[in-house]
Amino acid sequence: MALDAKTLPALAAQHAASDPRDILALALREYSPNIAISFSGAEDIVLVDIASKLNGKFQVFSLDTGRLHPETYQFLERVRAHYGIEIETFFPQPEAVQKLVREKGLFSFYQDGHKECCGIRKVEPLVRALKPLAAWVTGQRRDQSPGTRAEVPVVQLDPTFGAPERPLVKFNPIANWTSKQVWAYIREHNVPYNALHDRGFVSIGCEPCTRPVNPGQHEREGRWWWEEETMKECGLHAGNVQK
Repeated sequence: MALDAKTLPALAAQHAASDPRDILALALREYSPNIAISFSGAEDIVLVDIASKLNGKFQVFSLDTGRLHPETYQFLERVRAHYGIEIETFFPQPEAVQKLVREKGLFSFYQDGHKECCGIRKVEPLVRALKPLAAWVTGQRRDQSPGTRAEVPVVQLDPTFGAPERPLVKFNPIANWTSKQVWAYIREHNVPYNALHDRGFVSIGCEPCTRPVNPGQHEREGRWWWEEETMKECGLHAGNVQK
């Protein structure tokens, strides 16, 4: 069973204030088993925890860029063991990485911007991860990045990775949650989390492009800090950026 793409805007409005559990239950009911949770951080582990308590099969995938922190790899393994689930890992194409490094070195993003590197290490692997799916689930929050995510709906037709001949539905069940709510859930339910969070890291990506933030700083200030504030998307959610 699948939702009618034409009804998604109305459905998003209907569930705009719904509990994430209800949105995720809807997603699993309509798309299981051809639905996956994109997993990397604190928001995503909340979704995995909720989904594990609902009826319906789901997949979990993660993107290994080859430049993650050691703590992130340890976190992935703790989650795998804690929930007894498979996490399908997608890697970048070696030839593309080798070409980039050969021509521009290991840190070209500090001069050229992060889009080229993210395109190779994250976007292309994501395309492969999404190819067999009818729907995917993300941990996007509206307050995560006011410049690009303020209007994120709880469910939408994916504007970036779907196509008319192969519609792809994207669920964002915690779009309306704050970081405080995410962490309240993590602590209340004893959910595992990345040890970097205890060292001031809030939004965690690749090691060269992530740093801790100070009290009072917005979480996205720890990502691509050398770039313009309102364009901080790596390409996974490029549809959020207004052209």
